[in-house]
Parts: sequence; C-alpha cells; structure tokens
Amino acid sequence: MLTFLGFAMIATFLVLIMLKKMSPIAALVLIPALFCVFAGKGAHLGDYVIDGVGKLAPTAAMLMFAIVYFGVMIDVGLFDPVVRGILRFCKADPMRVVVGTAVLAAIVSLDGDGSTTFMITVSAMYPLYKRLGLSLVVMTGVAATANGVMNTLPWGGPTARAATALKLDAADIFVPMIPALAVGLLGVFVLAYVLGVRERRRVGSLVMPGEAIAEEALVTAGSGAKETAAPACAPAAGSGAEAVLSEGDGDGFQGLDPQRPTLRPRLYWFNAGLTAALLTAMIMELLPIPVLFLLGAALALTVNFPHMPDQKARIAAHADNVLNVAGMVFAAAVFTGVLTGTGMVKHMADWLVGAIPEGMGPHMALVTGLLSLPLTYFMSNDGFYFGVLPVLAEAGAAHGVSPLEIARASLVGQALHMSSPLVPAVYVLVGMARVEFGDHTRFTVKWAVLTSLLVLAAGMLFGII
Repeated sequence: MLTFLGFAMIATFLVLIMLKKMSPIAALVLIPALFCVFAGKGAHLGDYVIDGVGKLAPTAAMLMFAIVYFGVMIDVGLFDPVVRGILRFCKADPMRVVVGTAVLAAIVSLDGDGSTTFMITVSAMYPLYKRLGLSLVVMTGVAATANGVMNTLPWGGPTARAATALKLDAADIFVPMIPALAVGLLGVFVLAYVLGVRERRRVGSLVMPGEAIAEEALVTAGSGAKETAAPACAPAAGSGAEAVLSEGDGDGFQGLDPQRPTLRPRLYWFNAGLTAALLTAMIMELLPIPVLFLLGAALALTVNFPHMPDQKARIAAHADNVLNVAGMVFAAAVFTGVLTGTGMVKHMADWLVGAIPEGMGPHMALVTGLLSLPLTYFMSNDGFYFGVLPVLAEAGAAHGVSPLEIARASLVGQALHMSSPLVPAVYVLVGMARVEFGDHTRFTVKWAVLTSLLVLAAGMLFGII
C-alpha cells in the first residue's frame, strides 16, 4: 500500500504542477499532507514535517546567503567581463546564444554548486534571451542539463555519496567515468546547437558585431530596448527581429546595466579574491557551506557597501529571490519528510529492486544505471545513495559485479536529477528566469533522460560500466 501511495503521490504532484493546477509551493505542502492522511499516519504529520525541515534547513540557509553573496557580486560587476566575453561570442545569433548558455553553465559548474551556476548563468544570459525573444525554457533546460552532467564532479555531491555509501575511493569512481561524462557533455552541446538552430528559425537573427551586441545587451538589461535603438543592428530579412528591437524588456531586469550605481571597479580584485577564497574553502570543506556563504555575504556587504542604507538596499533588492527559494525549500521539506517518515521511499525502492528479474543479476550495473534515472528524480540524492545503492551493490556482488561498476552506473541519472522538484537549486533557476516550474519540467525531462542514457551507453561502450 505504501508503495502505491508513494508513486501516486509523486504522480499527482507532477501532473498538477505541469498542468498548472497548483503552484509548486502549494503542491509540495498539500499533496503530501493529504497522502499522509491516506496512509493512516496523519497524526505523525507534524513530526515528519519538522524532521524534513531540520534536514533541509542548512540547505535553505546556504541558498539564502549564496543568493545574497552572488547577488552582491553581480551588483558590483564581478562577472561583467565574463558576460561580455560570452555575449561577444553570441553576436545576437540565437544558435550561439543557446550554445553559449551550455558552455557558461558547464564552466561555472566547476565550483560544484548548482545554485551558483544558475545564478551566474541566468544573470548573464537572461537579458540576451529577452532582447532576442528567445524561449526562456530553452535557457533553463540547457543550463540544468549541463549542470547535471557536471554535478558528478567529486566535490559536487553524488560521487562523494556513492563513495561513502559503498566505502570506495571517490577518485576510483570518478576518473574512469570521465570519458563517458565527456560524451554526455558533448551531447548537451549538440543539443544546445540543435535547439539554437530551431530558435534561429523561429525568431531569426540580428546582424551585429560582437562588441556592439555585448554593450547593447548590457544596456538593454538595465534600460529596456525601447531606449536603445542600436544603429549597429540590422534585422535579418524576414526574421521578425524588428519586433524584438521594439518590444523592450518589460521585466526591468537590471542586474547587468553597465551604468548601474552599484558597480565597484576599484574593489574588483578584492571581490575576485574573496570569491576564489570562498570557492576554495568550499571545495576543501574548511567549514560547512552555509557558514562559508554566511561569512562571505556579510564580508561582501560590509566592504562593498559600508553605509547601512546601501546594505539594506542590496538585501532588499535580492529579498524576492531569497524568499521564493527559501519558501520552496521548506515546502519541499514537507514532501521529503512525508516520503521518508511514512516509509514510502523505502517501500518504493524495495519494490523496484525486488522487481528485477533474477536473470538480470550479472547485468546489475546496467540495471543500476537505468534505475538511477527515476530514483534520483523522485527522491533525494541522500535517499538514493545511502538507502538504495547499497542494496543494488549487494545484489550485484552476489553475481560477481564490482561495487565500483555499480557506483559509476549510479552517476548517470544526474542530468535528470538536476530538474527534480526535490532539488532546491532548480527553484533558483526557474525563479530567476521567470519560468514556470511545470513548463521547465515538460521541456527538460525528455532531453535530460536522453543525456543520461547517452552517458550510460558511452560508459558501456568504453567498458567503464
């Protein structure tokens, strides 16, 4: 019964948010509460929620202060040179814009934190997508999938969890997987190219020198296209770009305006050094990540905006994103708390493992890779790697399958995992991009599944899995 209720609860949640019958926050709270009652455990709902909130509170704190920190870094101009470089490469060509999104997301993902990746990527690319009239779900889908592949870095989380759960060395898991993951990342770039060509056909392109589009897009971000006629732009014939030039950016996204008063060019190297030190400390695990971002945000605000009114203004400027993301994380705590507390997750995992035919025993690495897609989407990485993976590894060992192969196979579902409703970072992505979570899910899941299967196929082809 708990197995059925678990799958029914997840299916109900996904259907309602994709059909936009409920907001994600409401669905994350009300649906698990209702199914908790159906499971006959309504009296324990409070305990489950408090337990879930307690486990996700550090994540919520990390996201809150990470948003403030990187918001301040964006305000003061730390990422403007990177943005200009990407924009010069894009040259107002939709195909280059989408490919540039994938490249930027992959590069920034090297820090191992999805929220950071999405904040920087959206801040850089959002003005250009709005300027050219490109689909914002293409941006969120490409960024999430690229980050999902890169999330397998040893300091990104999944690899470390797999190593811990199976008592293996993280390097022994990750290093042999590099060729397969490289194929997956190449697949993301090919996907970005295809989607970019499709967007080019839909909206056309502008003929504009790289330097001009960089400055034009940055100005547009702060002032709206109506005020920047940009004589250097020439709409491609029959492309519909004329409409793009006249519409402007009604959202008032001002993060990258090159004339913004929050710029601190004299403090550029201080901010760069602070960010490098913060990311280094995070990778070396000198302190818990929430503590690092709390200290970093406080220091960044104090040095860049020494006057109290300016500090309050910067915090207020990012309060919207902080509230949306923190609210979503705590709402997700209800969902995960009920899934775990009622035993639904355990029963679902046991049912899936039990459903594996006996004849598939020698192929448990392949089975693990396939199971990693739905399981890491429907449950947290902790639940999968610490609850399910040891069972799969034990079943594989009985048929002579190495735990290392099982561990490597368990990583292939991460491209899909990054768009799971249980991943807090995805709410940073859709929130900053002003995209409905249901729209993002409908668009991204199929491409993320394809990318994950590509990694699995490459791993088998190379003899890694």
